[in-house]
Amino acid sequence: MKSSSISARRAVSGSTDFPWDWRLGDLDKRPKHGHTVFSCFSCGGGSSMGYKLAGYEVVGNCEIDPDMMKIYRKNNHPEHSFLMDIRDFVELPDGELPEKLKCLDVLDGSPPCSVFSLAGVREEGWNVEKAFREGQAKQRLDDLFFYFIRVAERLQPKVVIAENVKGLVTGNAKGWVNQIVKAFDGAGYAVQVFLFNAARMGVPQKRERVFFIAHRKDLHYPKLSMAFDSKPIPFADVREPYGKAVPEGSLFGKLMKYRLPSDRKVIDINKRVRRKESGYTSPINHDDEPVRTITAGGYNFRMCDGMLMTDRDIISCQTFPQDYDFMDQNVQYVCGMSVPPVMMAKIAEQVYWQWLK
Repeated sequence: MKSSSISARRAVSGSTDFPWDWRLGDLDKRPKHGHTVFSCFSCGGGSSMGYKLAGYEVVGNCEIDPDMMKIYRKNNHPEHSFLMDIRDFVELPDGELPEKLKCLDVLDGSPPCSVFSLAGVREEGWNVEKAFREGQAKQRLDDLFFYFIRVAERLQPKVVIAENVKGLVTGNAKGWVNQIVKAFDGAGYAVQVFLFNAARMGVPQKRERVFFIAHRKDLHYPKLSMAFDSKPIPFADVREPYGKAVPEGSLFGKLMKYRLPSDRKVIDINKRVRRKESGYTSPINHDDEPVRTITAGGYNFRMCDGMLMTDRDIISCQTFPQDYDFMDQNVQYVCGMSVPPVMMAKIAEQVYWQWLK
């Protein structure tokens, strides 16, 4: 695996080149400015580590999934940690809320977003309760964003940053965006909506995500200017020399033997070889470009050798620290559910320079 420089440098644009290849110990060497963050729906801490890379102090988190909380605490060591549904967190008595949470600079959150994903029939998951893996409990996911805004209204942080899937701003889901903007306004926050591609932010992955970035109206901050144009990092620069074997006897493995440079997904091979149009949407990642979006499940193939991406490939393309302890959790699941730390670091840095500093 090729390694990028650990020492970050400031580019002409005023944006730091955060390396994809880093370790948790590097956080101790990062300049600190002391502004505080509390993270909701924290999962394994992708966004939390991004804030730390950008010099923030992450004072705590709220997470409903005990397995995700276990690895979050192991790797992030939060001072104030709440293992509970955000619906319960927002109703906690004042006496149970630490003082640090009442004077936050940033409230962060990535409300579970599978019901807005472009995969599958999205509308069938709206306004209904289902057993989702995200929380390991039967719950609605499409209204969690509004509970998150209620947390903001109660804690009154200076800034709120929320991340979600691109599908939230496409098709029928656009109506939810209008409701979210209206809810921010009602809570006393002025919000801007951005669509960012992680591949232009120092992440070796084509991951498009929507970010809602809001500030309290009484602060009268100017509009944020967010333009990221880093040179894309190709898969060849970060992958391991050898991939992971495809399960023996799998049709995927047989199909990959017929791959051509023009193939982007396994379905392309399936159409050509078996004359079948359905299924097999697993991406085939090419060496000369960033990998496709890493999801919480499914297969990710390598064009170079026809094998699967390794755990280390996934960690590097998600810009997770190389020494992150996943304990007994699936690496792809944790990474696929998380914000790439470098992506969040780039955003958090600009929020600091343009607003908080």
